[in-house]
Amino acid sequence: MSEGTMQRRAQREERHQRAKRLNRVLVCAAAVPVMLVAAGCSSDSGSGDSTDKAAKAAASASASPSPTVEAAAYGKLPEPCKALSKKTLEDLVPESKSGKEGKSDDISTRAGCAWDSLDNNGVKGSQFRWLNVSMLRFESDVTRGPADKLAQEYYEKQVQDAQAAEGAKGVKSEPVSGTGDQATAVQYDLKKKEGTFKQQTIVARVENVVVTLDYNGAGLAGDKTPSAADLLKDAKKAAKEAVAAVSEANGAGGGKAGGAPSKPASKSPSKSPSQSASKEAADESSKDASPSPSKTPASKS
Repeated sequence: MSEGTMQRRAQREERHQRAKRLNRVLVCAAAVPVMLVAAGCSSDSGSGDSTDKAAKAAASASASPSPTVEAAAYGKLPEPCKALSKKTLEDLVPESKSGKEGKSDDISTRAGCAWDSLDNNGVKGSQFRWLNVSMLRFESDVTRGPADKLAQEYYEKQVQDAQAAEGAKGVKSEPVSGTGDQATAVQYDLKKKEGTFKQQTIVARVENVVVTLDYNGAGLAGDKTPSAADLLKDAKKAAKEAVAAVSEANGAGGGKAGGAPSKPASKSPSKSPSQSASKEAADESSKDASPSPSKTPASKS
């Protein structure tokens, strides 16, 4: 056989092998998705292992449980201006005609109501009383924590804010028993040009709700200054009613209104409250619903 014949035979064989390879690639491409061609038709045996590992990793990630947090115990608040009985309002703010509800974007989260009373006795002087109830409800959040923990942080902050009130003289604090899960009373005097105002602030927490009750009184135009002890007694009674109203609004029958003595206020700095947008809004609403405890009576004609 001549050299030329052998060369032509080799060329034909090479073309034949090339055609077979091309045909195998085309058949493979038609049978499976393009992204699997390399795995099914390539000689790289490691590609299949990589695909299996990726599939297992995805399955493992989808099977991982989502973070959870205990749901809030209470889901709503009572109508703030109806949180206290008619009898209690007659005792604490006898000259008040009606309460003024505080501003709130969501009354299920934050609410408040204020009353003021001026018993004007002419030249004999006048007795002024001011009462305010504000309520703040917290929701559980996977990033911030359970609702009752957030409420406790806010409770501690409210107590400390009352103790550090501007112009307060003779500040005293004491635990209040039988009012929610924990409650603290803060007392102090505020001296104004109209007279000396005796301030009583009761801060109470029941589950995930914080109730702050402010009550102050003053003898104006020469009338005698009211007894701080009497004012505190009335404030405690009203705070207990407000806490019971929260429980009743949530179908709890006011069960948290009584019970074991509440925990005293912590003397150490409390934890910082949550900085979430909803928390900031709640703080603003609390300010709207809680006028300054040094509020003085409007002049009457």
